[in-house]
Amino acid sequence: MARLGDVAQKVRSKNAGPFWVTVDIFCGTPEAFARVSQAVTAEVAARLLHTPEDRVKRFEISDLNVIKLSAPRPEVQGTRADRDMHGASFAALFAELEI
Repeated sequence: MARLGDVAQKVRSKNAGPFWVTVDIFCGTPEAFARVSQAVTAEVAARLLHTPEDRVKRFEISDLNVIKLSAPRPEVQGTRADRDMHGASFAALFAELEI
């Protein structure tokens, strides 16, 4: 097995407003896209993001070899409980995922 971060060209995450976070997985090649597409399902993303599966929005952009995931942030951006103001650390969760 390999880590997603080793298969994908780039994994990044960022805010999608104060209530949502988005994770972008740039696969680089159609082969990597096919592998990642099968491995990173909405169910897997929900587990990593600690959110119900029906709250995860998953998009495949095959022309660009990109998978995009969006989900509610665990805490509203900027509140006292928010430990990641920019939403950047969520990418590390996905990059370490064994696929």
